[in-house]
Amino acid sequence: MSTASCDVRNVVLVGHTGAGKTALVDRLLATAGPPERQNGDYQLAHTSYVGHADPDHRPSRSVSLSLCSVSHRGLTINLLDTPGYPDFVGELRAGLRAADAALFVVSAVDGVDGATGLLWTECAEVGMPRAIAITHLDQARADFTAAVEECQRAFGTGVLPAWLPSRAAGGGVRMTGLLTGRIVEYGRGGRRTSAAESGRSDVRHAAARAALVEGIIAESEDETLLDRYLSGADPDPNLLLADLEKAVARGTFFPVLPIGLLAEQGTDHERDSNRRDSNQRDRDERGPARAGGFGSAELLDLFVQGFPAPAEHPLPALTRPDGTACDPGTGDPAGPLVAEVVKTTTDPYVGRMSVVRVFSGTLRPDDPVHVSGHGRAAAGHADHDDDERVGALSRPYGSVLHSVPDCPAGGICVVTKLATAETGDTLSSLDDPRHLPAWTMPEPLLPIAIRARGRADEDRLATALSRLAIEDPTLRVVQDPETAQLVLWSMGEAHAESVLERLAQRYGATVDRVPTVIPLRETLRAPARGLGRQVKQSGGHGQYAVCQIEVEPLPPGSGFEFVDEVVGGAIPRSFIPSVEKGVRAQMAQGVRAGHPLTDLRVRLVDGKSHSVDSSDMAFQIAGGLALRDAVRSGGVVVLEPVLAVDVSVPDEFVGTVVSDLSTRRGRVVGMDPVPPAPGSASSFAATRTIVHAEVPESEMSRYAVELRSLSHGTGSFHRQPHGYEPMPPRLADSLLG
Repeated sequence: MSTASCDVRNVVLVGHTGAGKTALVDRLLATAGPPERQNGDYQLAHTSYVGHADPDHRPSRSVSLSLCSVSHRGLTINLLDTPGYPDFVGELRAGLRAADAALFVVSAVDGVDGATGLLWTECAEVGMPRAIAITHLDQARADFTAAVEECQRAFGTGVLPAWLPSRAAGGGVRMTGLLTGRIVEYGRGGRRTSAAESGRSDVRHAAARAALVEGIIAESEDETLLDRYLSGADPDPNLLLADLEKAVARGTFFPVLPIGLLAEQGTDHERDSNRRDSNQRDRDERGPARAGGFGSAELLDLFVQGFPAPAEHPLPALTRPDGTACDPGTGDPAGPLVAEVVKTTTDPYVGRMSVVRVFSGTLRPDDPVHVSGHGRAAAGHADHDDDERVGALSRPYGSVLHSVPDCPAGGICVVTKLATAETGDTLSSLDDPRHLPAWTMPEPLLPIAIRARGRADEDRLATALSRLAIEDPTLRVVQDPETAQLVLWSMGEAHAESVLERLAQRYGATVDRVPTVIPLRETLRAPARGLGRQVKQSGGHGQYAVCQIEVEPLPPGSGFEFVDEVVGGAIPRSFIPSVEKGVRAQMAQGVRAGHPLTDLRVRLVDGKSHSVDSSDMAFQIAGGLALRDAVRSGGVVVLEPVLAVDVSVPDEFVGTVVSDLSTRRGRVVGMDPVPPAPGSASSFAATRTIVHAEVPESEMSRYAVELRSLSHGTGSFHRQPHGYEPMPPRLADSLLG
C-alpha cells in the first residue's frame, strides 16, 4: 500500500443520518478488497467493516468517526466515515480536519436536509473539494435525475453528473461514463466494461455530457480547449480528466455519481421484505452487498483521478506552543514533524488508540515527540506540554490493524499508547516544537445531571468521565459547586445517551439521570430592621450577644455591603467582624427557600455584649438571627438566573424563533442580519438573522434540542450569563410554598 504523499487521498464522507454513508464505505471496501488479498480473490468474512471496527457503532446509527484504509490503482485511500446525526458534530469536525476532500452522501429518497446544506456552505467557505454520491437508487421511489436536480438547487452551480445509470436486462444496471464514453454493466454475472456503441447515445445522455464538458471547460486553464470544442472537435478525454481534477481541487466543480445495490432475484415477498429496511439490506450477506453494488468502482476511480493529493491542500496555520510565530509548514515528508490527534478512543485489549493526521515530516514508531495541547481550557481541557514516545503505527481495515513502518506527510494512521495526547493535540519534534490551533468545535448546550447509582459506580465514575472527556471534545463535565450536582454538557439527547451507555458498558459505571437544579437567589423585598439575640447560660461560660441591624435591598448585581454604624462601644470592635461573618454565613444558607441571599446592604447599628460570656461564636450566631428576623419583616423576592441568548437562523424561521422565545418568558432586545458568505451559491447560504434575547435559564435547559426542531436543523445559538432578575410571583409563590 503506497504511503507517499502524492499517492494518498484522504476523503471524509458526510451527509444526513440514514443516507447510507457507512453502507457505502462497506461497499467501497468490498470493491477494493482487503490489503492482504491474493490473486484478486477474497471471500468476505462479514458484510460491515466499519461497524466491526468502531466500538461505538450501532446497527441503526454510527456515533463516532471511523477510519478505513484501502488501496486502489496503487494509491492509498483513507476513508473517514462520520456520523450523520447532528448530536455527533464533533466527530464530523474531526473528520473534516483530517481530510483533504469531502464526499457528500445524499439519499435519492430523502433528499438534502438543512444540516447537510449548512455543511456544504462551510466547506465552500474554506474551498474544500467536494463530490456527491447519490445513494438508495435501488429503492422504488428513487430517481437519479430528480436527485441531481435537487442537489443543483440546494448546492448551487457546478453540480453535474459524471455517470448516468439506466436499467439493464435481468435486473442489472448500465452506467455510462459521460467523459470517457465507457459503458459499465452490472448484473448477476458481475461487472463488465465496454466501449460506447456508435449512435446509441440518446438525447438525455448527449445533453448531460454536453453540460459536463462545458462545465469542465469553463474551469479549464487551457484557453484553446474552448475554441476546439466550439469548432465541433470532440475534446480529448484525458485532457478533460486532468481539468476535472483541477476544477475539483479548486472547489468549483462537483461531480455526481450514482450508487446502489442491484435488484435481488427472488419472490415478490422477498423483494418487498428487503425494501422495508434499506439499512439492513445494505448489510445483508447476499451477493449484491458482497460485490459492492454498482457505482463503487467508479467512485474509487474518482477519488484517484479527481480528488487532490494532500500536498495540494493548504496546511493549517502553525505557531510555537507558547503562541509565537514560526515558519509555515510545507507538507514535506522530509520536513519537521507536525501531526495532529483527530480522534482518541480506548480499546479493552490495546489500550488508548489515537487517530493521527500527519501534516508535515514523517512519523515513525518509537520516535520521541512533543505533545502540545492549548486553546481548549474553556472546554475543560487544561493547557499542557509533554514529551513521550510514539507506540506502534498501523492502518485499520475493519477490525484489523495492519502495521506500517512509518506515516509520511499527508497520511493518516493509528498510534497506540500515547499516554498524554488528547483529541486536538499536536505532535511535533522535540527540537522543533510546533502547535496547530484547535479546530472550531460547537459548544455543548444540553445539560444532563447525573448521580452514581451505587458506591461502586461512584468509585468508577470520576475515572470514566475523565477518559470520555479526553476522547470527546464536545463533552464537558462540570461539578457545580453551588448545586453540588455533576452535570454533563452534551450536544443533544442522542449524544447524552451515548455517553451514559459508554459509562455503563465500557467502564461499568451505572448512573441515574436527575433533574437539573437551577441556582436561584433571594433578596429583600423592602427595607427592614432585625434583632438577633444569642443569650444562653448553663453553668460556666455562657453565650451573650445582641445585635441590631438595618437591611435594605440594592440594585441587581450589587452584591453585599456591610456597614458598621455602632457608636459608644455597644459592641466591642473585636466582635464587629464576627457579626459580619454570621450575616454572610446566613446569606449563603438562605432564609426562606434555602437559596443564597444577594444584593443587600446590612447596617450594624446597635447591640449589647457581656464582658465574660460574649464571644466570637455568639456574635456570629446573633448576626445570622438578626438577618433572619429582618427578612421575615421585609419579605423575600426570589431571583432567577437570566441568559443573554444569540440565536442564528435563516430569515424564514425568525418569526417562529421569536414567538418561541416569547413563550419562554424571553425578551427580544434586537436583531442583526448576517449576509451570506461571498461566492456561496447554495440555497442554504441565504441571509440569516441573529436574534438577541434575554431568557430565564430555567426555560433554556432543552433549547438545543427544540431549536433544531424549530429550524429544521439550520439554527444555532450561543448563551452566556446575564445576571439575576425577579421570578414572576406565581412561580415564586409555588416555590416558597
